[in-house]
Amino acid sequence: MHRRTKVLAGAGAAALLVTSLAGAAFAGEWGGRGGGPGHHSVVALSAPGRVAAAPPLPCLSSSFGVGLTNTSDEPVFADLDLAVEAPLSLSRRVLSTYLPAADAGYTAGAEVEVRMPRDTAPGSYLATLSLDGEPAQRITVEVAPLPERGPDANLALGEQAYASSTHSNVRLCGGVDGNTDSAQWGASGTHDATSGVFPDTYGVNLAESATVGRVELYTLDSARYPAARMGLRDVDIQVHTAEGWRTVEEVRGNEAGHITAAFAPVLADRVQVVTYDSNDHKYSRIVELEVYAS
Repeated sequence: MHRRTKVLAGAGAAALLVTSLAGAAFAGEWGGRGGGPGHHSVVALSAPGRVAAAPPLPCLSSSFGVGLTNTSDEPVFADLDLAVEAPLSLSRRVLSTYLPAADAGYTAGAEVEVRMPRDTAPGSYLATLSLDGEPAQRITVEVAPLPERGPDANLALGEQAYASSTHSNVRLCGGVDGNTDSAQWGASGTHDATSGVFPDTYGVNLAESATVGRVELYTLDSARYPAARMGLRDVDIQVHTAEGWRTVEEVRGNEAGHITAAFAPVLADRVQVVTYDSNDHKYSRIVELEVYAS
């Protein structure tokens, strides 16, 4: 027998919700699948009510966390369905999980990326979370306008990054998110997944072919992790033109946190950094890659 229960609200729901996700805006309960463990169990859902505005760029997309918590003393299975208004899409549409008996602090969670086509109109869009096929929570997703692309604009900001490999503890897009602060390493920045194996490649696809005459490259350089010990050492900076890849700067023996490559402007559609060694001879740590017309 399949049992559904009504959505909880008010102080009682807040008291019942056991979650490790901060900022939860909702709590609900759901009867487990008939015939399986936890037939009369309760699952609580946590998720934000609003997702902060982000522009429709591939590497500046927004995301939100969802969590499912078993508040009963029996194990349960839980299914969460996720949907969002077009033209937006989500990185996952279903979260199905087995939840052990209630254990304060345990939540089965996931981070859900919101994907937006470049021509998405600014405004508010509605995402719906459903438990057992019934709507359980609505989330407002805000889409911001595309940033202005003036003559001094960073052409790499938010555009699609690529890499020969990316370590699981960092984000591929961490090197084109606009953050050059090494003190925030981990929350931003990126590096490869092949310790001690070189070369490594990290690059960005520009929105369209554009005049490129300067590249700014930031490697890890903080009080705790100085560039002379942890930064990029030997790199080539390359641009992709109609004739193919062109190396515009060769850097060897670097111990600085910031490298500038200025060169005769060319029409390019991609820019990349090829790392042949780092100062700890392990990882190619890139805090930010910026691309400018001049």
